[in-house]
Amino acid sequence: MKLLLAVTASAAMLVAAAPAPPADITGLWATGSNDGRVQIYRCGAALCGRVVDAAPLRADPDRRDIRNADPKLRERRLKGLVVLQGFTGGPTDWKGGPVYDPETGSGASKGYLKLRPDGKLEIKGCVAFFCRTKVWTRAG
Repeated sequence: MKLLLAVTASAAMLVAAAPAPPADITGLWATGSNDGRVQIYRCGAALCGRVVDAAPLRADPDRRDIRNADPKLRERRLKGLVVLQGFTGGPTDWKGGPVYDPETGSGASKGYLKLRPDGKLEIKGCVAFFCRTKVWTRAG
């Protein structure tokens, strides 16, 4: 009987110690800036992300991409704007691009996504050797 209890306890400890299955990063993420929300979704075999909400959009739902470096793109609506494109990899690291930041109007041709152990998502965009990282938290 003691042996059976020991084996059962050992098996339970192994199950508890097993790593959790990889998290799916699709869903709604809070950007931490302007109360922004980005929806990460599957786009073919890759992952993409689009703006779904932000404080400025609640004040003006028709807000445009006025900070874009390309004058031809400044009339695009921010709501629904794709800001992450073509990310592949996983289960914790993805790479792709481009990445676009509508707050600054700048983008990066290369991007990296990293799901941290604490459940937060690092978004890194690089132009040449210059990189900028933001940390998002799950919003829903």
